[in-house]
Amino acid sequence: MHTFYYTMHRSPSLYMDPTLMQQHVLEDQVELWWFREPRHSLLCYCASVALIVGLGLGGVGLLSTTTSLSGEWRLGVGTTLCLLALAVLLKQLLSSAIQDMNCVHSRRWIDQLKSGGRADPALILAVGLAVMLCGTVLVCVSTVSSHSHNSREMLVSGLVLMAAGTGMALAVVGYNVLIYLQRRRQRRRRRRRMRMIRARRLGSQAVQVFSVSGGQMSQARRETSSSRTSLI
Repeated sequence: MHTFYYTMHRSPSLYMDPTLMQQHVLEDQVELWWFREPRHSLLCYCASVALIVGLGLGGVGLLSTTTSLSGEWRLGVGTTLCLLALAVLLKQLLSSAIQDMNCVHSRRWIDQLKSGGRADPALILAVGLAVMLCGTVLVCVSTVSSHSHNSREMLVSGLVLMAAGTGMALAVVGYNVLIYLQRRRQRRRRRRRMRMIRARRLGSQAVQVFSVSGGQMSQARRETSSSRTSLI
């Protein structure tokens, strides 16, 4: 009973770490699931805004400089870039609207739709591959085209689009690798923390040691000797 009383009145910091308590609070509150990783959310949001601005300006620039000689490829590539920018913008607006309405209570859907979730890298990767495909098509067409001035513009535009698409794809791959390494490191820290907590729990259990004095030993010997003589 003394051991149980001693272990029950220990400090709660030995049993529950503040970071673990914060994680449990985040697990219970649905509204806080959208803000669990603020750095990742801010990074993906800034990347999406930069992507929208870049694709929009590129598409509008190609559409505004469309002439009769180079109207086909400029119109096609400019429209494609504007549609890609619109897709990224619609994703951000959709995530913001769902977050404001609080109509989704599934952890899996929130991890996908929030800013910095799984949908953002996938969308940026898809946009990068589409831009790289447009650049590849322009480079291939410029090598076949007979007009020297038009083919030169197509080649330059194709190389720029290929470089931009490849850069976006490599950035997404690097981002996913860094996220994987960071989560792996967090799992290791969590395991170490849990081991330390378990060790503290085991160490906090008080072990009672009963000491026997010399007078008690002599008294016990007398009792045993008297019982033996009476038995004889």
